[in-house]
Amino acid sequence: MLLDGEDWASKFKTFQTEAWRLETLPQYLVPQEADEFAAFQAGARFPGPYEDSWTEMVRTRNVGRVHVLTRPLSGYLRFEFERYYQHQAPAGEDIRILDVTDRPNPLPEVPDFWMFDRSTIVLMHYEADGKQISRELYEGDPAPFIEHQRIAVAESVPFLEYVST
Repeated sequence: MLLDGEDWASKFKTFQTEAWRLETLPQYLVPQEADEFAAFQAGARFPGPYEDSWTEMVRTRNVGRVHVLTRPLSGYLRFEFERYYQHQAPAGEDIRILDVTDRPNPLPEVPDFWMFDRSTIVLMHYEADGKQISRELYEGDPAPFIEHQRIAVAESVPFLEYVST
């Protein structure tokens, strides 16, 4: 089942205990970010902190993610760190970095996904350049994804620690 529009938005409104994301790409091409990303590439910066519906949610609900990456950081990752992560982590989102530059990736071939309440999995499908193709409700056993989360969290460091070193 493909998720879009209100079906997708409802996942963030109705989860009970946790929303968690695994990100594996160096770039995500999202139409609503295009102007800000272009401005960032041209030298604009994003001072903060700021408030929006996402930061409001992460202040009161359990939301986390691990981003698997390698150095040097892509332009998009530098943008994502400055535009989002540096503001969302202090607001309460558990953002972690799994840097596999100098070590084997403990989650090779694991796709991007969101997991809600450790029971609902949404597979995130992308083109090689990071353009989103679709979101698919996974109808199988969530156990492998719970294990992916366990490994990702165990092998990663908090974002604010990562950027301070």
